[in-house]
Parts: sequence; C-alpha cells; structure tokens
Amino acid sequence: MGDDSEWMKLPIDQKCEHKVWKARLNGYEEALKLFQKIEDEKSPEWGKYLGLIKKFVTDSNAVAQLKGLEAALAFIENAHVAGKTTGEVVSGVVTKVFNQPKARAKELGMDICLMYIEIEKNEVVQDELLKGLDNKNPKIVVACIETLRKALSEFGSKIVTLKPVVKVLPKQFESREKAVRDESKLLAVEIYKWIRDALRPPLQNINSVQLKELEEEWVKLPPSPPKQTRFLRSQQDLKAKFEQQQAQGGEQSDGDEEEETAAAVDPYDLLEPVEILSKMPKDFYEKIEAKKWQERKEALEAVEALTKNPKLENGDYGDLVRALKKVVGKDANVMLVSMAAKCLAGLASGLRKKFGTYAGQVVPTILEKFKEKKLQVVQSLQEAIDAIFLTTTLQNLSEDILGVMDNKNPSIKQQASLFLARSFRHCTQATLPKSVLKPFCAALIKQVNDSAPEVRDAAFEALGTAMKVVGEKAVNPFLADLDKLKLDKIKECADKVELPGGKKGAAGGGSASGDKKPAAKAPPAAEAPPKSSAPPKKSQTASANKPSAGPAKKGKPASAAGGKAKKTSDSKETTEAEISPEACEELAAAVLPATCLQQLDSGNWKERLASMEEFQRAVETMDKAAMPCQALVRMLAKKPGWKETNFQVMQMKLHIVALVAQRGQFSKTSASVVLDGLVDKIGDVKCGGNAKSALTAIGETCSLPWTAEQVVSLAFAQKNPKNQAETLNWLANAMKEFGFAGIKVKGFINNVKTALGATNPAVRTAAIALLGVMYLYMGQPLRMFFEDEKPALLAQIDAEFEKMQGQSPPAPIRSTKKTAEEEGDEGGEQDEDGGAGQDIMDLLPRTDISDKITSDLVSKIGDKNWKIRKEGLDEAAAVISEAKFITPNIGELPLALKGRLSDSNKILVQQTLSILQQLATAMGPGLKQHVKALGFPVITVLGDSKVNLRTAAMATLQAWVEQTGMKDWLEGEDLSEELKRENPFLRQEVLGWLAEKLPTLRSVPADLMVCVPQLFTCLEDRNADVRKKAQDALPTFMMHLGYDKMNKATGKLKPASKDQVVAMLEKARAVMPAKPAAPAKTGGKGSAEQSRAPSASRTSEDFTDKPEAKKVRGGGGAAKKPPSPTEEAPPPSNQKECNGSKKPPVKGKAAAAAAAAAAGGQQGPAGKKPATKGQKDDEDKSGPIFILVPNAKEQRIKEEKQLKILKWNFITPRDEYVEQLKTQMAACFAKWLLDEMFHFDFQRQVKAIGVMIERLNSESEATVSCLDLILKWITLRFFETNTTILMKVLEYLKLLFMMLNRENYHLTEYEANSFVPYLILKVGESKDVVRKDVRVILGMLCKVYPASKLFPFLMEGTKSKNSKQRAECLEELGCLIEGYGMNVCQPTAAKSLKEIAVHIGDRDTSVRNAALNTVVAVYNVCGDQVYKLIGNLSEKDMSMLEERIKRSAKKTPAAPAKQSAAEKTQREQPTNPNATFLRKPAQEDPGKLNQSRQNAHSDHPSIPKEFQLDLDMIEQDQRSVCELPDLVQHQLDELLEPVMIPEPKIRSISPHFDDLHSSTASTINFVISQVASGDIGTSIQALAQIDEVLRQEDKADVMSGHIDQLLIATIMQLRLINSTHLADDRVDKKDLIKLYSCIMGNMMSLFSMETLAREASIGVLKDLMHSLITLMLDSRVEDVEDGTQVIRSVNLLVIRVLEHSDQTNVFSALLVLLQDTLVSNAGSLKVSELVMKCLWRMIRLLPENINSLNLDRILLDVHNFMKVFPKEKLKQLKTDVPHRTLKTLCHTLCRLTGVKILDHLSMIENRNESELEAYLRRVVKHSGNLSGTKSDRGNEKSAHGTDDRMSKAKVSDILSEIFKKIGSKENTKEGLTELYEYKQKYSDADLEPFLRNTSQFFQSYVERGLRVIESEREGKPRIQSSTVIPQHNVESSLSSSNEELKPAVYYERLKILRQRQGLENTTRALSSEDEPPQRPAISSLLSSKPSVASSTDMLHSKLSQLKESRELYQQEHNARSGSPTRARAASPATANLDDLKKRLERIKSKRQ
Repeated sequence: MGDDSEWMKLPIDQKCEHKVWKARLNGYEEALKLFQKIEDEKSPEWGKYLGLIKKFVTDSNAVAQLKGLEAALAFIENAHVAGKTTGEVVSGVVTKVFNQPKARAKELGMDICLMYIEIEKNEVVQDELLKGLDNKNPKIVVACIETLRKALSEFGSKIVTLKPVVKVLPKQFESREKAVRDESKLLAVEIYKWIRDALRPPLQNINSVQLKELEEEWVKLPPSPPKQTRFLRSQQDLKAKFEQQQAQGGEQSDGDEEEETAAAVDPYDLLEPVEILSKMPKDFYEKIEAKKWQERKEALEAVEALTKNPKLENGDYGDLVRALKKVVGKDANVMLVSMAAKCLAGLASGLRKKFGTYAGQVVPTILEKFKEKKLQVVQSLQEAIDAIFLTTTLQNLSEDILGVMDNKNPSIKQQASLFLARSFRHCTQATLPKSVLKPFCAALIKQVNDSAPEVRDAAFEALGTAMKVVGEKAVNPFLADLDKLKLDKIKECADKVELPGGKKGAAGGGSASGDKKPAAKAPPAAEAPPKSSAPPKKSQTASANKPSAGPAKKGKPASAAGGKAKKTSDSKETTEAEISPEACEELAAAVLPATCLQQLDSGNWKERLASMEEFQRAVETMDKAAMPCQALVRMLAKKPGWKETNFQVMQMKLHIVALVAQRGQFSKTSASVVLDGLVDKIGDVKCGGNAKSALTAIGETCSLPWTAEQVVSLAFAQKNPKNQAETLNWLANAMKEFGFAGIKVKGFINNVKTALGATNPAVRTAAIALLGVMYLYMGQPLRMFFEDEKPALLAQIDAEFEKMQGQSPPAPIRSTKKTAEEEGDEGGEQDEDGGAGQDIMDLLPRTDISDKITSDLVSKIGDKNWKIRKEGLDEAAAVISEAKFITPNIGELPLALKGRLSDSNKILVQQTLSILQQLATAMGPGLKQHVKALGFPVITVLGDSKVNLRTAAMATLQAWVEQTGMKDWLEGEDLSEELKRENPFLRQEVLGWLAEKLPTLRSVPADLMVCVPQLFTCLEDRNADVRKKAQDALPTFMMHLGYDKMNKATGKLKPASKDQVVAMLEKARAVMPAKPAAPAKTGGKGSAEQSRAPSASRTSEDFTDKPEAKKVRGGGGAAKKPPSPTEEAPPPSNQKECNGSKKPPVKGKAAAAAAAAAAGGQQGPAGKKPATKGQKDDEDKSGPIFILVPNAKEQRIKEEKQLKILKWNFITPRDEYVEQLKTQMAACFAKWLLDEMFHFDFQRQVKAIGVMIERLNSESEATVSCLDLILKWITLRFFETNTTILMKVLEYLKLLFMMLNRENYHLTEYEANSFVPYLILKVGESKDVVRKDVRVILGMLCKVYPASKLFPFLMEGTKSKNSKQRAECLEELGCLIEGYGMNVCQPTAAKSLKEIAVHIGDRDTSVRNAALNTVVAVYNVCGDQVYKLIGNLSEKDMSMLEERIKRSAKKTPAAPAKQSAAEKTQREQPTNPNATFLRKPAQEDPGKLNQSRQNAHSDHPSIPKEFQLDLDMIEQDQRSVCELPDLVQHQLDELLEPVMIPEPKIRSISPHFDDLHSSTASTINFVISQVASGDIGTSIQALAQIDEVLRQEDKADVMSGHIDQLLIATIMQLRLINSTHLADDRVDKKDLIKLYSCIMGNMMSLFSMETLAREASIGVLKDLMHSLITLMLDSRVEDVEDGTQVIRSVNLLVIRVLEHSDQTNVFSALLVLLQDTLVSNAGSLKVSELVMKCLWRMIRLLPENINSLNLDRILLDVHNFMKVFPKEKLKQLKTDVPHRTLKTLCHTLCRLTGVKILDHLSMIENRNESELEAYLRRVVKHSGNLSGTKSDRGNEKSAHGTDDRMSKAKVSDILSEIFKKIGSKENTKEGLTELYEYKQKYSDADLEPFLRNTSQFFQSYVERGLRVIESEREGKPRIQSSTVIPQHNVESSLSSSNEELKPAVYYERLKILRQRQGLENTTRALSSEDEPPQRPAISSLLSSKPSVASSTDMLHSKLSQLKESRELYQQEHNARSGSPTRARAASPATANLDDLKKRLERIKSKRQ
C-alpha cells in the first residue's frame, strides 16, 4: 500500500485529492477541523477548496465519503464562496449519495441540500432535485422527493417554488415503486398544508383510490396554516421574530400569515395549459351555421367539453368567439344560447387576461340577450359575463354597460345593474375611481326612479355595493338629488353587502386588492376540478363571510358622517327653495327701511333713485348670515324691475345685485331671478359695465361654469346682437380671471357656432375673441369643433389662434367662494374626476360607424383575391375618414384588419397600417379596448424584413400609444410573447421603442417583469443590433423594476450567461435614469394649460399622470382659500385638519370637522366615535415634532462621506433622493409631521411649515439636531413652482437663521454644501418678492456661516445661465467685500476678481452693472491695487470700469477689517455712507435709511464733509475779517497758512424749512407713485400737488432728481388711459378730459423749467414722446367732448419738450423711437411720420444748439440706426422720408462742424465698417471742406485720418508724441514735463481735442501732473491729496494764480454743492435753488459711453469742477479762516433763492 509517511507530510488540500483513500480520509478530517476554526467567512483559505467540494461528496470510498460529506457541510455553512459550488455539489449528492445504503450518508446529503437553500441557492437546489426525479434508480427518486418535502416543511412555500413540484407530482403517483408512491403521497400532504385547495385541480386526474386516500389525509390536517421554521440568511429578522414567538408561545400573527399564504399561490398558475383549438371538430364552423339545431348542439357540446379545461393555451380564438357570440345573439333556441354562454364562460376563465382582447366584442351581445326570460339562460349569461369581467376592467366595459342602462326592456336594465353590483364587489377604491363611478351612479340614479320594482331593487343593490367598496364619502356627491328614503335604502343594501376580502375589498380573499384585473387571483373554490356550475361569487362570499364583517363596519360611522356633512352643505349653498312674493316682502321689510320699499315702484325716478341708495346702504351694513338674498333680488325685480328706464336707477340696481352676491349667501335660485335681467342690460352702453360686474360676482358665488352656461343660453335666446357680443366678451374675460377649471364646453359651444354665423360683425368678432381665450386653455383640439365652418371664417379663427400661440394662460385672480366643508369634499372629487370628465377629446361629437362595417365589407377585406381585399380596405378607410371622430364600437373591423396585417401582399399590409393610424386619430382614447386585438399584431409587423413596412408599423405604434398610453401595452404577457419571436428586426425595434418610452413613465404594471427573461435572451442574441438595443433598454427596465429584482431573475440563466448578464446589469445600474418626478404642472396639451386649469386637458397615460394631476389640482386650491396657508393661529383646528394619516376613515372625518370649524359650521353631527378619534390624534400631535437622536447628525455625515448614501448633489431631485431623505427623516420627525411634509397637496406642506415655525423656539435644540434634514427638505421645496410654498419656506428660513444666530450655532460644511447652492439658485427667481427674501437670508447666513466660505458658492452662482442669478450673485459678492474686506475672496483675491471682471463684458446690463459695482467695492477697499487684481480687460471694459470708479465719488476707503461685531450685524445698512452696495431691502424705507446714514455720520467723525456749508454759522460770525468757509478736509499743513478742519455735526432743520416734511424725498416718491394710480381721482389729486410745487419757483427745485420718476409715472398713466379708461364705458369721459388737462398742465410746467427739463433721460424721453404722439393720433380722444383741445395742448407740449430738454437726449430718443416704429410692424406710419417731423424741428434748431450737443452720442445713434436700416433697406420702405431725414441730419451736422465731425466717431466700434463714417467723409469731401481744414485730433484713438494735409500738422504730431509718452508707464513723467514746457512756450495751444475723448481719470492725472510740475518750478510745496481730483479742463488749471475769482463763481459752485448735497442719500434729498439758465458744457467730462441717466452724470461732472475750483481757491488765498465752521451731515437743502442770495451778499461784503 505504500508508505504512510509520504502523504502525511502533504498539505490538507493535496491530501483530499490523493489517490490513497486513507490519505483522503485524513485530509477530510483535517479539512473539517480547519473549516470549523476559520472565523472569517471571506478568508482566502476557503478559495483553495472551491474546486474540491464536489470530490468530497462523490468519493468512491464509502468511509471517506461520509467524512467528506461532513467536511462539505461545514464548508457550505461557513464559507462565503460556497454558493458557487451549488450546482455541481447538489448534482453529486443526488447521483452519488442518495443511492448509498447508509442512512447517515443520505441524511448528510439532505442536510447539504437544505444548507444550500439556507444560503439563498434554493432555485438551483430545487432544479437539481427535480432532475433527480427522472433517475431510473428509485432510491434516488425517493430521496429527492423526501428532500423536497423536508425543504418545504422547514422553509415554506415562499422559498420552495411549488409550481414545478406540483407539475411533476402526478407522474410520481404513477410510479411502479410503492416507496416512490408513498413518498409522493407524503409530499402531496405537505404541499396541501401550504396551499390547500389549490392543489386539487392538478391532481384531479390521478388514480381515484390514491385521490381518496389523499382526501382522507387532507381532512385530518389542522385548519391553521403551517409556519416557516427555518430561514434564509437574509431572513434573520424573521428568524428572531419566530424565536421570540416560540419563547412566548404566542400565535399573534396567524391572521396575517394566513392571508399571505393564501395570496402566495394561485391554483391557476399550478396548472398546465391545454391546447384546444387543434382538438376542435374540423367541421365545427359548418355545423354551427347548420339549420338543424341538433347539429349546432353537437358542435357546441364538443367545444363545451374542451372549454372545461381550467387553463387554456393562448392562441387565436377570434373565429371561435365570433361564432359563439353569433349563437348567443341570434340563435332562437334558448338551450343553445345557454350552451354558447357556458362555452364563453369556460374560455374566459381558462384564458384569463388573454381573453380580454375579445371581451369588448362579446359583452354588448350578452347584455342585449338579458331580455331572455328563461332562468337557465339568464344564469348562463350571468356566469359568462362574470367570467369575462375578470379578464378585463370595468373601465373598458363601461361604455357597453352604460349603453344598455337606458334600454326599454326592464330585464336588461335589471341584469346590467346586478352585473354592476357583482363587479363592484371585485373592485377596490383604487380600481373604482370617481371617474369610472360617476357615470355609473348617474345611470343607476335614473333606475332608482324606474317604474319596475325589480329594476329599482337592482339599482339599489349596485349603489349599495359601490358605497360599501369606496365608502360613503366618495359616493355621496353623486346621490345629492335623492330623497332620504332612497338614501336609507341604499345604505341598507350597503350594510347587507359582504365583500370577498373584507373592507379592503377585492377578489379572492383580498389577494388582488392592488390589481386592476383581479382575475389573476381568482378564488380557489371557483376553480374546483368538477367545474361547479354555481356562479363563482357564491363560493367566494361564503369563504370570506367572517373576516369581512369586522373591518367593513369599523369604517362606516366616519364615512357616513362625512356624507351627511357634505349633503347638508350642498343643500345650503347651491339649492334654495323659491320664496313666494308675499314671503319676500316680509323678509325684505325686516331688513330694509320702510321708505325704501315704498319708493321702489314710485313713478318719480328721483324717488326710485333715493330708494336704491337706501337699499345699497342697507345691503352694505347687513350681516352676511342675516341677508335674505333671494328676497332682496326679487324686490329689485319688482315692477318696473329690469324694464327700468332711468339709467341711473338701473346702474344702482345692477350694483346692488353685485353687492348682494358678494356679501350674502347667494344661491343659484337667487341667481336665476336676476340673470335674465342682467343679460338684457349687458349690452347697454351705460349699464353694461355694472351688469358685467354683477355677473362676475354671481360667478364667484355660484361657480363660473354654471353661470356661463346660463348666461350664454339666455343671451342667445334673445335677438339683441349687442347683448350677445357683450356676453361673449364678458365670458372671455371671466375665463381669464377664474381660470378654465370645470368649464363645460359642450354647454355653450353650439351658441358660439351660432355667434360665428351671425350677421352682426360685433357678435362674430366677440365669438372669435372668446375662442382665442379658450384656445389658451384647450389647445389645438378646439379647432376640431369648427372644421365644418366656411373657409373665410376658419381663416379668421386660425388667425386668432395664431395670436395666442406660445402664450400661457394668465393665473386665475378670482375663484368660486365655497364653504370649507365643500372645499374639503370637492377637492377630492376634482382630483379624481376633474381631468377625466373634461378631457377635450371627450367633448368631440363622435359617430358610431358599426352599422357601416357590414358583413359584406368584412368579407371583402378577407377575400382571396387581393384586389377585392384592397377594395374592402379602401372602403373601410373612406368610412373612417368620412366620420372624422368615431366611437370605439367598430363592429368586426378589428379582426378583419388583423388578418390583413399578416397579408402576403405587402402593399395591403402598408395600407392596413395607414388605416390603423387613421383609426387612432379618429377614435382617440377609446382605442384602448382594441390594443390587445389590433395593437399587438402591429408589433408583429415590426419583424418584417422590409424597412418601409417597419417604419410604417413604428409610426402606427407611436400613433396608438399617443392615444392609449403605455399601460395597456405593458399589461399581460402579450409583449413578452412578441419578444419571444426570434426575429432580430422585431426585437431591435421593440427594444428601441421600450428604451424610448419607459423613461417617460412614472410607474408601470408589474407584468413588465415577464419581459425580463426575453430581455436577457436579447442581450446574448446573435445579432449585434439586437444586443445593442437590449443594452440600451436595460437601464430603463431597471429604473422601474429595480436592480434587485432583475438580478434575482438572472438566477434561471445558465452560469456562463448569468455572469455576462450580471456584469451588464452592474453597468446599467450606474447609468440608470431617474424616474420622472411629478412636476407641479401636468403634461398634456401644455404645462401652462394644466397649471391654470387642471381639468382642461389630460394626458392619455392616466396611470402615470394621476399623482401629477392631484398635485396640480391641490395647487389650484390655493386660489380658493388664501387664508388657510397663512392663518394658522388656532393649533387645534390645524391639527384636526392634518390628522389621521394613519387611519383613513378618521382622516376624512377629522378634516371635514376641522373645515367645518374653520367655516363657522357645527361639529355636532360628527358623532361621538369619530370625535374621540380626532381627540386622540390631537394628543399625538401635541408631542414634540422633532425627536432628539444623539449623534444622529454625525452618523449621517459619516455615512455620506463613506458613500453609503447618496451625496446631496443634483440638478433636479430624483425619486431616490426624496426617498432617502424621507427614510432619514423618519427617525427624527414625528410621523404625522413627516406625512404632511411629503404630502402631494402643497397646502398640507404649508401647514407643516406653520407648525415648524410655531415650535421653532420651544424645540430649538431638536431643530438644530435635525437641521441638515430640514435644510435638505427645504431644497426640495425650492424646485416647486408654487409661490405660496416658496414664500412660506423663505419665511421659515428667516426665523430659523435668527434662532441659530441667537443660539450662536454655526453651520457645518455638510449642512452648507447641501443647502447653500440651492438657495443661490432661487436668487435668480423671476419674482421680485422671492429674490428679496433670498437676499435677506443670504445676509443672515453670514452670521451663522463664515462669509469667506459663502464666497465660493456665490462665485459658482455667477456661472449660471440665468442673468438675474448672475447679477444678484455679483451684488452679494460686492456686499461681502464691502462688509468683510478682501479676506472673504477665496481662494485668492486675484483669481476671484479676474472671474468677476469677466462679467463687465456681459450681454446683460444688470450683470454688467453688478460686476462694475463689485469691482468698485474692491477699489473702495484696496484702491489702485484693483487694477492689478483684475488682470487684463478689453479697452471697452476698462473704460467702463474707470468711468464707474470715477463716478463712485469715494472719499476715504473704509477699514472693513476693523469693523466691530455690532457693525457686521448691520450689513443691511452699511456704515459707509458712500458704499457702492446697499442691500435692496434696506432701500425700501427712506426714513430709516436717512436715519442710518445720520447715525453713520455721527459715529464716524473721520468721514469728510467736503460739500457742506453752514450758512447760519457764517452769518453769526461777527468778526471784522471773515473768510469764505474752508470746504476741504485734507491735511494741507505744508501750505503757508494752515487752515482749521471743520467738524462734522448733525443739525436740526432750519426754521425756514418747517413747512416741508423732514423726509421730503419719500413724500415726493409717494405722490409720484399716485400719479400712475388706476383711480382717476387719486391721480388728479397727485398731479395737482406736483403742479403746485412746479409753479412756485422757490420750491420747484425739490423735484430735482425725481424728474425721470415723475415722467415714468405720467407715461404709465397715459398708457392706462389708452388701454383701459378710454375703452371702459363706465368711466365718465369728463373725468378723463380733466385727467388729461392735469397731465398736460403738469408737463408744461415741468418743461418750462429748463433746469428740470434737462434731467429727463433718453429712455424716458423716448417713451414720453411715443405716448404723446400716440395720444395725438388717437381718434377716440377726438370723439370725446373737448378732446380736440387736449390734442392741441399735446402739440404744444411736444414743442416744449423738444426745445427745453437736453438736446442730445432728445436727438437720441427720437432716433431710437424712429428706429423702433419702423422695425415694429405694429407701429403705424403716422407715428413714424410724426417722429420724423420732430426730428426736422430739432434739425432746424441745430445752429443754435450745436455747441451744447454731445455729437459723439448722436452719431452713435445714427450709426446704430444705419446698422438696423442700411441704405438698401431704407429705400425698400414704403416712404423715402426716413432716408431723407437721416441725410438732412448728417448734412446739417457736416455743414455746422465741417471736418471736425469726423472727430466725433469715437463711440462707434469697428468704425471702418461703419456706413456712417463713409457717408460723412463723402459729404465733407463734396462740400470741399476736407482739404484745407485744420485737424486737431492728435492721440492714438483718432490718428486714422488719411488726408492729413493740415497747415499745423507738425504741431499736431508733436502733441501726439507727448501724449503717447504720458500714456506709457515708462515715459509718463518725461511726457508731462514736455507738455508743461510746450504749454509755456505756446500758451495759446488748444489741448481740448486731445483730452476730449480720454477718460476722466486720465484728464485728472494730466492736469494734476502739470500743477505739480508748476509748483515745483516755482518753488511751492507739493500738493498732497488722497484722492485724484478731476479738472474741468486744462486751461482752467493753468489760469493765473493771482486772478481774483468773482463771487458769481462761488454762487455757481455753492449751487452745485447743494445739489450734490441732495444726491448724497440714495433716496435723493431735495434742493431748492433754481439753476441759472445757462449750463456749463460738460461733454468733455462725460464718459466715452454715456449711460441713460444723464442727470446723474451731469451732477458728478459738476462735483469734479467743484473740487478743482476749491483747490485753486486754497492755493490763491492763504489767509486763515475766521472760525472753524461746522458742516451739516444730511440736511435737505430747501432754502428759497432770495434768502440764499441775501446770505451770499452778506458773506461777500464781510469778506471785502
């Protein structure tokens, strides 16, 4: 045997493979020990034995094998990798262990199998054991059966799949071996324990003796189901629960488990399908048509025998069904009818869902046949229709059932109702929505009043069943018209109904509660082998009697009470009994004064008017509850009533109707009294407006849909066209105001058609306008109603629709007022029904073409000759196209067309596909019922080899899906069957189609899982295209089914395939798309349409859109009750309203009770039981809303870092983020609060935030612990489009950050990263109110999160595509830099500044300005260093920046780093008075702003007061020598005579200012805002006040700085008059004329004062001129009395504007306006003509004004004009006047300026490309000016003149060189020196041309440099200055220092100073001096790109002049001033001019 020592030394794994059995035995023993020692299941040691385990169990030596089995068991139990060995090891156990004689070996083999099952390999083990059953060795078979039995006993039927076991069981009972039969019997008993009667059908064919024995054994079994005693590794929680129960000895969960077990196995699934079509008699179809009934009977008997098979193979049963249907419908022999019905029932129950295709054909025939009296026939028909119902849905059959509900035959009505009652029992609340239930209830209510008692009883039973299934609350709205007796009868029936599955209600013991087609879970009893003839419902009901009773009764009281509440509120609000005239008078007398009633019918109109006035006063003071609305309106209708002849009385009457409707409880009965009268007056010129207001008020009370229907029908019952037109106009406007919700288009569409055909054009126009409004809501389908109209009319309608294209409907501003109860109840109704009931497609009139689908046509389509087939198809197409819109009933056409889809002639297939497309359009949503019969055959065509056929088939498929949605295509196994076809074309087309459609769905039917095996097969298809398409489709399947399910499905694949597929699944998992989130606006015809009117349209994909629709409808409710989101004061009612999410019955009641409480209703009827439940919920809610979990936040942070959970980072939130957050919040939030926060109704979310606000302070610690989750939840709300919720969230955030600041809490990085980026998104919101709040929150955020960390988030925000967001982020960055200094710039200041500076060149103006302001803020902090930080900018951007820096008027940089904490908290009011940024909210209150500014002055004495004089102080100074006060605060010690620095001081307003308000600016702002008021009186009053100020010369200057504001308000008022008042008949035209007069007077006063007139900016002047010209051309004004006078005054005003405004601005405004009017097609020629006339007038004034014009600006505008209108385009205009005007302007300018005109093109970019420059050159050349004219332009920007032949060319060159040196960094000093010397040499040299177009900064630099050189050479000390002081011009700086400055110069400077004083506040303080008529030219000081606000630029320029003058004055006068003067901080300069002059005279005289 060899030496033992050889193998003893070997390692264990080698021993186990040794050829010596002893060595192997030893190896197995050592391996066993090793396996028990290894603790780590993932240890690499296990891998060594992976390939050896099979050898362990198949060892040839019996002794060694035993030990090997033990070792293998240990390996499987402990090794992580053991699962990989399952197949080979179990196979080895079956073949090599189960045949061993030793019992121990067999026992170990079983244990190994069971251990593999425990480690989740149950399917593989089961497959191997089932293979073992085919082994010839009976021992092996017995052991396999025993193992299966043991596995089932321990693991239960959920782990061991019973279907394949039951399938092979009958075969084992036939075995010759007794041991096998006995073991099979034991297995059958074990299986029966788990699935009970479901086992009977598969075993019905075994030996009767064996069956009897089995029956005896089954009877002995205990009734309670067995329990799982051994658990998988993944079921450890169940194991722990089981052990705990065992320890307690309790059986608590019996009921649940019984239910689960029952649901686990459907007997139908255990059966093998039988193929019967081939077994049918060959002569069946001949016999069934035979004349002898016996032959027909033989044929039916043969089929009946076949259909008794409980499960049938799928196939084409169409011909058989048609034959049986014909027998049922037309056979005279009732016995045959009964047999045919049984055959149909057998087919339906055998095919189940697959029979659904034929259901629609058969049901109408069966329903019609119920007229048969014979009980046997009726029973058979009942069985048939019940079986058929289980194969389809009630929705699909609804049309057929409703069609027979009005039948004259009572039997048909009775049986239809009974069928409904039985069908309802199989439904649940989910499968019986209100949209389905509503039409049935309406039909049944008619039957409740039927004369036949059996019909009534059946209807009561059906309604009772419906009530039981969906609850009273859902049914009650449909029963409002029934009396109490009938309601009680229905409730009685409801109590008697016992549902198969308890209150949850569905077929088969609750097994199918979630399935719309409960057939899949049919009751076992119905499928018993003998095929019991009793209707299935009996056995179901009997089997579930007891369990159903309890729950059903529990839910009743609450829903009943809810029903009562609904009914009473309905009856109160909408219906009201008519009151007799006598009763009316009594009621009216109780509330109206006696004189009022007496004079109502007086003959004197004045008395009637007085009576109406009293009536109105009484109504206005009347209490709402006490107002007898009907009595009041009937009194108004009392003679003369609506025939009142005096219009004043009539107006009052109509106004009172509106008041009563608004203030009282106005019912439809009351409305009916007045509507006729209102409609009669709607067309009246004087009373029409009041009539419309009254109608609108009635619409608010009685709902617009009802009011509209009544009003339109009344209007068209009359013949008055004016009334008809105005009615339609009112309706169009009302639709915009109320929205489209609930509008019944059918109600008035015929009247609209009548209106379109009216002879009166006004009626036609109004009808077309109304259609335009309806089009906004309904979209293109609206046109379908009018396709028959005349082409001319249709063209008008299309033109109106074209106008509306792309517009979204306006948000509703009115809504129907309801009680809270009604809102609560009706909200739900709208949710379910609103969309469905109002689908536009449902409104279209449809034709039934079934009678045209004759048998001849069908036979033609099926003919053998292809030509005849084509003829038949042509006829079918013609029938469909002729009908346009058809009903779903198309007879036998579907089956005929289906045959043609497989036609050998491909042309006919293509034609059939086009017919199917045509059918889709014609039938609309009704197409759903033909999906199975006709839709799937289209998919089969996708497998055709011809590309054109496949393309046509795909187009047809898409057209069908568009109408039906995807649900019906994905349900059932049909799609899977198609994919089973091994056709590469079909597979790739279908998979491509699925990959496109699945990502758009939010949910799919569970049947999609059936397609997964085929998908996996396609992944390995031979065709590369199929594989590619399958891979593309994989992620889309996974998004709906989940990775786990799909991974589990790979278990059935071969190992090689499995590995490949699993790898692909992993890849797909990474790219899996997110499910589409439910948006705020549903899809369909257009999101805007849906959001405005949820019921206007609906997508066909109901199953995906329902949650979405609910959300929108919930949103729509916001308008109905605005107080509820905000008024949350009473917590109890709040809690009642949002309670009970756990128990649906309580929820409904509690909500209703709370709503009733809110509406002032009674809670009494609610009943005791619900009330106590409500209280219990209240107690729950009184507890804490946040749960403080220690270290929970830290744990969440840790998990996110370790990537265990999704990182909170997304563009739009996907479902998985929401679910993750919900899961995390569940641990920390109260359950009820969590439910509210994630509720689909936004109002519930608003309430949740309200509760969080209430508890913010009391639960601050818990709030902080959950802060990350709260902030994440808030980010989700940021993606909502509902403003209400957004505003509420922002309100909460403000309070939250205040609390966090108080608690000194600082946000963590984790919290900030998941919140701040999303907050910054909202800063770009389009709504101002949201942006304002977000800015406030960002300000508060800096107190709890470092500003330096916030900075990068804002920088990221500047990269957004949203320009508003970019601008706001830049503004915030500026605020941060200003408030916190440069340290906030992260990562580095240079990098940040470079990124910010990029935005200076942005296309958007607001972004550019924000970027410039931010850089200026940096400049204020770090001075000139900013130029280094921002890097290189384009020349244009740099000039803009320099200009902005120059204008920022910065005095001394603040020291932000040294700010105290207290100052930092005041960021919204920066302490620096010259700050570039002020947070916008702070600017809202001018008073506060002034105050904060004054405080700033007093707190910071270092801030200079350079421009402030105190004249009082100067006057009081009585010294003999008095100098002018020193205004400069600079340190000038080096001057010969040092001066005293004035101290800043806040002074009270001088006595002579007492007559003005302390905050004059805010007063003026307020008055100006009233100018634009919609109320004429208010506007006139405001204009009068302003006019009074303007007329007083001493006060007029207070308007300075407000001119643009005033003009804008005036323009708005002019537009308002034009668009509204002129068209409104209610407005008195005298008032209008008065308003016009005030406006004109005001403007004349304003434009008479040149100083003020010049402040008007270009943009404002352009709008003003446009408004005035439009007014001049408005013919409506001329028609008004005194209108011509108005137009004359407008003419004068235009002339005044042209003469006195800033001439440059007027030119620019007119040029831009001319361009706009020519571009716009809307602008009439007359407007542009008048604009050109104005231009000509300006051209005539040019010689006088040429020196004051900024020619650069004007030429830029001309250039822009010529860019838009090049010469060629100008000549194409209808008139040549624009061309001539432009030529005249250019010629005049050239004539006046000569060649110098070419120097004014500096503002034009790409001058060489400019048409203008070329033109000017030609003009100059032709006028002979070019050759001998002097050109002064010497710098580089203008040195492009080619014809430089000037006499002083040399001088120009010298100066050019000098300025180039100054401009370079290296030679700047040298250049300045040369310039100084040149200036000394040529004192008359003109530097103006060289300085004119340089920046202000450069000019200042040059002039200061010259002064420095001068002072150095003259031996004077160097001037020191902390700021760059700009000069007016070079000459002034070089003027003689000895020249005496005249007092007038000081006067001028002082005036400018005071004006500047007024500008210091952002709100512009006011100055009262009057400017002298002559203004100094400031063109040289304007920027190269002047902004529109010219007045501001002018003031800044004057400041520059002022600084220069003051500095000169200091150099010239070195005497010390008499006393230090005190400057004023911020006093409004409003002294009158005389006083000022006197003071100045006194100062001068003292000085002299």
